[in-house]
Amino acid sequence: MIYRENGQFKTSYEADQQIFPVRQDRLAIVLLLALAFVVVPLAAPEYLFRAILIPFLILALAALGLNVLVGYCGQISLGTGAFMAIGAYAAYNLMVRIDGMPLVAALLLGGLASTAVGVLFGVPSLRIKGLYLAVATLAAQFFTDWAFLRIPAFTNHSASGSVSVAGLSVAGFSIESPVRKYLFCLTFVVLFALLAKNLVRSAIGREWMAIRDMDVAAAVIGIRPIHAKLTAFAVSSFIVGVAGALWGFVHLGSWEPAAFSIDRSFQLLFMVIIGGLGSIMGCFFGAGFMVVLPLVLSQVPQALGVPLSTATASHLEFMIFGALIVFFLIVEPHGLARLWSTAKEKLRLWPFPH
Repeated sequence: MIYRENGQFKTSYEADQQIFPVRQDRLAIVLLLALAFVVVPLAAPEYLFRAILIPFLILALAALGLNVLVGYCGQISLGTGAFMAIGAYAAYNLMVRIDGMPLVAALLLGGLASTAVGVLFGVPSLRIKGLYLAVATLAAQFFTDWAFLRIPAFTNHSASGSVSVAGLSVAGFSIESPVRKYLFCLTFVVLFALLAKNLVRSAIGREWMAIRDMDVAAAVIGIRPIHAKLTAFAVSSFIVGVAGALWGFVHLGSWEPAAFSIDRSFQLLFMVIIGGLGSIMGCFFGAGFMVVLPLVLSQVPQALGVPLSTATASHLEFMIFGALIVFFLIVEPHGLARLWSTAKEKLRLWPFPH
């Protein structure tokens, strides 16, 4: 059938270790990238870029960073919003204080600043785990909320902690239009997704998963927990920091510390749980669900003639998220990504029974 890999033989180790070993998967990814880079910029309206596509891409990137830590290394974190804030404010300070600082360099250096803080708050993971580690990472959230409100140097002496950026450009080309912002974010997401996919398939990725599955057994076979856990915190914080800088610079344009509150940390954790722990594809599923659901709750009742206030829609959104998290934790702990993998397995054997 369409999704059956009969006759696709591998004659080398390199071919067998491809990211997408099935030809149909490679073709699907090429078509998806062509759609994202070519068709969508030409056909999508401006509202779609501002309200859906750009937030979706940036949140998917942040969820990707969190999934490296939680899904692949098994280290719980409730401070993701803090690391996003560090990336955003660090990039802002670099742009303000250094004349001619390239935008891409500022975003990446903001990610490195987030990496340094992430490793610092990851040190407790060497001695504690589970709920206690979650509380330790939560300290990062409270610390950054206080720091960006109380230390004027971080916000260029803004009394409210609110900062703004304008005139974004890359190599002399303005990216102020929604289409260019979308392509800019899409490029970052594709590159970081490829980086993360290769990392989790490498030796360090296998160390992360060994620590996640059973850290004592991993230490017995020679894996260094200090190295595996701190590298997971470093990679995760770097990706989350870049996502935070993109969220502030590209999506918001003007922001304050409340934009990276603890609600953002929980939102990203929900994305990872619903999308699928330990899955690159799950990050995109979770981000898409998180971005689209509020729009559905605001538009569908109106189309059906059912009055629904903004407050009611917000409460309903939280109720749906809570119910789905309980459902996935009980029925399918690996989230939407696992359901997608199951569907592909059934397609391989159809019409024969599974």
